[in-house]
Amino acid sequence: MFGYRSASPKVRLTTDRLVVRLVHERDAYRLADYYAENRAFLKPWEPVRDESYCYPSGWQARLGMIMEMQKQGNAYYFILLDPDENEVRGVANFSNVLRGSFHACFLGYSLGEKWQGQGLMYEALRSANRYMMRQQRMHRIMANYMPHNQRSGALLARLGFEREGYAKDYLLIDGKWQDHVLTALTNKEWLPPR
Repeated sequence: MFGYRSASPKVRLTTDRLVVRLVHERDAYRLADYYAENRAFLKPWEPVRDESYCYPSGWQARLGMIMEMQKQGNAYYFILLDPDENEVRGVANFSNVLRGSFHACFLGYSLGEKWQGQGLMYEALRSANRYMMRQQRMHRIMANYMPHNQRSGALLARLGFEREGYAKDYLLIDGKWQDHVLTALTNKEWLPPR
C-alpha cells in the first residue's frame, strides 16, 4: 500500500565459502557475538558503538528498525555466514538507498579479525554488489574509506570502484572526524526498474 513493500525481502546468496543473506529478527544473538568478539578490532574503523551492540537485546530492537527499512527498500543489511549459517564472519550494509533519478546507495562493511586476509570480503561483496545492481537496479554504489586503511582501498579497487574524490573531516569514526577517499562503482548496464 502507498508504495511500501508488504514483506521483508528474503535474499540468500551463496559463494564458494559463504552464505551472504539479509538479516532477520533471529540474528540478534549472532550479531551480538560478532560485535562482542570483534569490538577492539573494529573500534578504529567504526563510529563509537554503545554497549548494546554486544547484547542480543540491543540487536533485537535494532533489527526491528532494519527489517522495516528492508521492507521499504531503503536499506539492505547482509551478514556473511559460514556455509552452515552458524557464525557471522562479517557484515555488508547498503544504506541510504535512493531511487528516482539517482538509483544509488552507500556501502559499508566489516570482517571479523580472524577472517582477515583470506579474500572473504571480496567474495561476499562481488555477490552482494551484483544483487544490488541487478535485482535492486542500483546505478551507483558509493563506498568511502579512510586514507590509511589501505586494505579497504585495495579491496574496493579490486571490486572495480573508482576514486572520485577526497572529503576532509567526512565521518565521525572512533570519536574523531576522519578524512575519507570517495569511491563509486557504477552499473554500465543499468536498466530502469520493471
